[in-house]
Amino acid sequence: MKQALQKSRIPETKAFIVKELIAPNFDKNWHFHQEYQLFLVLEGKGTRFIGDQMKPFREFDMVFTGPNLPHLWRNDQIYFEKESHLKTHGIVIYFNEGFLGDAISIKQEFEPINILLEKSLRGLEILGNTNVKLRSMMQELVNTNGIESILKLLQILQVLAESEECQPITQAGYTNNNKESEKDRMRKVYEYVMENFRQKILLEEVASLGNMTESAFSRYFTSRMNKPFSEFLSDVRISHACKLLHEADLNISEICYECGFNTLSNFNKQFKDRMGVTPLVYKKDYQRTF
Repeated sequence: MKQALQKSRIPETKAFIVKELIAPNFDKNWHFHQEYQLFLVLEGKGTRFIGDQMKPFREFDMVFTGPNLPHLWRNDQIYFEKESHLKTHGIVIYFNEGFLGDAISIKQEFEPINILLEKSLRGLEILGNTNVKLRSMMQELVNTNGIESILKLLQILQVLAESEECQPITQAGYTNNNKESEKDRMRKVYEYVMENFRQKILLEEVASLGNMTESAFSRYFTSRMNKPFSEFLSDVRISHACKLLHEADLNISEICYECGFNTLSNFNKQFKDRMGVTPLVYKKDYQRTF
């Protein structure tokens, strides 16, 4: 099976990079980098992690992230099965803050874009008509070269800067406390949780991935994610439950155990604490919407 395509650094001879990604799955490695990134999902489903937040994603999910904001678009487990014929398709744009020299930071004409770049440090989910408009513009950019490509990128940034449909993703005040040297440790944690959340996960098992004691890992994880590991694990399970309530023909009890909860009462309580309604009400509300 082919491997998911990996991001390369922007060459010094280029102002920015735009790539069309077609692979069995998106890059499953939790990571962060210096570049700004605009990413559009054209095909594929799963769970995305941006900073301290997670959310299911599907086609037309669009996110703009600033430098050093950790992120991961993790496809559903079925995408990693040997017999799977599923594929993913996306478009990603990378650029550095100085891709136009000092103009953006010092020239008055670029002030709206400069404000946009500041907002992107929390991550921005692009919704509504802005999302629809940018889809075609990003697809056009893939096949555009030279000065015309820079003008097209500026048009994309202008649309984003003028839009009121860019929703912040991470909590206010979130900062990335992870170090470059810790990427591999956190990658192992994310990968282990996403592969095993349907069954019981012991803190001891996860701590051993980073060669840490349970108490040391608990402090480490909370300082990096702004939440305890137990809460993160519950979030993963509830996020998966939401997808099953949307897409699967399963009853509430079946979904409960499929997501790794031991009792129906615990599942109902944790779901309502996070989503504001019970799983049954959530499912009925979704069905009425569509």
